[in-house]
Amino acid sequence: MASKRMIRRETLRTQQQRFEKREAIRNKLKDPSLDLNEKFKLISQIEKMPRDSSHTRQTNRCQMTGRARGVYRKFELCRNKIRELAMRGEIPGLVMASW
Repeated sequence: MASKRMIRRETLRTQQQRFEKREAIRNKLKDPSLDLNEKFKLISQIEKMPRDSSHTRQTNRCQMTGRARGVYRKFELCRNKIRELAMRGEIPGLVMASW
């Protein structure tokens, strides 16, 4: 079980306001008609923003346990919980392999 502090930190990272603001600035940077000084100003705005507003700093966490490793995107569960739920037959369409 992940510590509650780590789970809270991830929820703060997923705040949409920061992410949307960063994306708006990045879209302005892609405009080819901007001169160099304006681009430098936009880059400095991005650098002043908190690091956690970046999309790449977000990690996938298991919805049940908060585990950060071995998380399947399709189910949003870690491998351990997927195995437990699949053995009980609680995930529709998922069948444990047996041969």
